[in-house]
Amino acid sequence: MATLTGASLAAVSTLGLAGCGQNTTSSSQSSSGSSGPVTITWWASPIANVGIRNTLISLFEKTHPNIRVKLVSAPTNTDTNRAALTTEISSGSTTPDIYMGDVVWPAQFASAHLALDLSHYLPQSFWNRFAPGLVKGATYHDQVYGAPFFMDAGFLYYRKDLLEQAHLPVPKTWNQLVQDAETLQKDGLVKYGFVWEGNAYEGLTCNWMEYMTDAGGTILNASGTKATIDSTNSLRALNFMRSLITSGVSPAAVTTFEEPQAMAVFNAGQAAFLRNWDYAWANSNDPTDSKVVGKVGVAPLPTFSAANYPGYSNIGGWNIYVNPHSQHISQDIKFIQWITGTQAQTILATRFSEIPTNYAVQKNPSVRAVNPVLATVSEVRLIARPAQTPAYPNVSQAIYSNINAALNGSLAPAAALQQAATQINQALSQNSL
Repeated sequence: MATLTGASLAAVSTLGLAGCGQNTTSSSQSSSGSSGPVTITWWASPIANVGIRNTLISLFEKTHPNIRVKLVSAPTNTDTNRAALTTEISSGSTTPDIYMGDVVWPAQFASAHLALDLSHYLPQSFWNRFAPGLVKGATYHDQVYGAPFFMDAGFLYYRKDLLEQAHLPVPKTWNQLVQDAETLQKDGLVKYGFVWEGNAYEGLTCNWMEYMTDAGGTILNASGTKATIDSTNSLRALNFMRSLITSGVSPAAVTTFEEPQAMAVFNAGQAAFLRNWDYAWANSNDPTDSKVVGKVGVAPLPTFSAANYPGYSNIGGWNIYVNPHSQHISQDIKFIQWITGTQAQTILATRFSEIPTNYAVQKNPSVRAVNPVLATVSEVRLIARPAQTPAYPNVSQAIYSNINAALNGSLAPAAALQQAATQINQALSQNSL
């Protein structure tokens, strides 16, 4: 578990105070028989710092006058956030009532009794509103613990001006991307062909899932009890990733890149292609921070076989979870139903350019017209990380540390996969967080 920072400790203290206040209110309402509004506490991370949370809360309260939502701002660091919630809920605190959490948390939080099984409170028809793949990612032992709130996925960003200048198509296969990149580099139109996230951290696990799944590989067996990463399909994917570097299509420094570094190189006009999340569209078109404004296109990620286009995009984003100790579960459920419904999800997409989880909203032409990312998202094929085990943090570490070692040349690809499998099996046997 991550060590809490001063900011997160302050947030936990704030949460604790909110819990004390809420308990007092609930008690006095119960003893007095008051039928006034019930207050639920929402622990939520800042979403792009543009007021999304307060906007949604205000609209919810207008349509549900008997429920008030108290916002508690969570730590921005996901590991710190997870640690703070684990500490608070493990203590038996009734607050927060609901909380935003990473899409890879269901197994960890369910096994530790930190999240409510929502399957018992929401009908099967409710789960049909979400885009394919999202509910599976929120499921542990056939029970759903998180309601998909907003999602993210990997996209291919490209310099449309350079492709037009060189009369090249937007690549649909990885081999075509390499050929396009090499042509643009050879013609002196750009320094680097393709930048992505190759550092030894969670982002590399996301990148790896896309290449590996497209090549036919898997991380775990169907029951989630044994590593399957050491396969010929996985080796094909890893050899290709390594070849991006050895060929010069990707800079050697990509093995140290996280999202900001890859974004910075692309925004500086030094790369033809970028793999990044949905926010990269707005970022690349910000005149204060980008030299490629108006020159960027977006498409689904490529595939190894043109017949299988598009490739796979790793699922990112956030779910809404319920504290199993909450004293206001009926109100919590109403909030979840509303915030994943058509009104809230349309606002999330059209006013704030976040990718909605509600599939009908995703496919709505007026939503798709807002920007190219929203127009593209319904075309991508989603793949979740192997988070169906409570040992996921250690599983992911085994993945990204060994894949990174192969990428930077300190381990041969075959040896890296073998070592990753050994470490994953150790993590599974220990079933540790």
